[in-house]
Amino acid sequence: MSSVTVTTINRLDNWLMQVTPPENVAGFRRFCWEFWFFGLKQARACLFVALFFAAVLLVPRSGIIGLPRYDALLILALLIQVWMVWSKLETVDELKAICLFHLVGFALEVFKTSGAIQSWSYPDFAYSKIFGVPLFAGFMYAAVGSYIIQSWRLMQQRVVHHPPYWMAVLVALLIYANFFTHHYIGDYRWYIAAATLGLYARTAVYFTPLDRERSMPLLLGFVLVGFFIWLAENISTFMGLWSYPNQLGAWSAVHLGKWSSWSLLVIMTFTIVAQLKYVKQRIDVPR
Repeated sequence: MSSVTVTTINRLDNWLMQVTPPENVAGFRRFCWEFWFFGLKQARACLFVALFFAAVLLVPRSGIIGLPRYDALLILALLIQVWMVWSKLETVDELKAICLFHLVGFALEVFKTSGAIQSWSYPDFAYSKIFGVPLFAGFMYAAVGSYIIQSWRLMQQRVVHHPPYWMAVLVALLIYANFFTHHYIGDYRWYIAAATLGLYARTAVYFTPLDRERSMPLLLGFVLVGFFIWLAENISTFMGLWSYPNQLGAWSAVHLGKWSSWSLLVIMTFTIVAQLKYVKQRIDVPR
């Protein structure tokens, strides 16, 4: 993408963060204004997600000029990521966090698709498969991290009553571990979710959709993001990007229970983002 595109995006960002509604707007009209700009900022925060998802939709299953689809998606994902750092839409520190999401997600994919587990599978051939998982798969997790980072900046977010970091990290580790251990010692996600509910019960995220700061429970934000990831997962499996065992004969909707899994994964992702220096500066941890 050209420097003209980067300049356009930067101008859009500046406009989104400085625009104000007409004078004397109140009531339902103000709600509509704020809701519209909330949607615009969220759409802009999904830049990496949108570009990657466009690649998923546009690259045919047969691949491109002899290059398998999964390999083509890996190349496109790398180009998108390099462009975002080159254009300064993401910083090097943010890239490090995104790479961590990639590694964490890829490790989970390798485990879940292994012969002993087979929670889902990637049916198509690819040169870039390692242990049965195409390397592009990690970018699906990295995309969630990219969205949270972009949204944090565009929505001028801050968090109050955040739990102590060591507790948040411990819960994030338990969430991640449960994705592995529930195949052997039982699924404890609802116990972890209950602990998370208590831990974040007072935590609120403040954000600026237009010119006034609004707030909502941070847990609600986790659940909403998890829902939209679940919708994206339905579209991806419909496109044959990967398949669950019950989708091998004919496609069916992803089980609603996956929504809870994605919501928990978003909590883990946010915990990693919260370690970024400029993010931590806008997080209040009561003492």
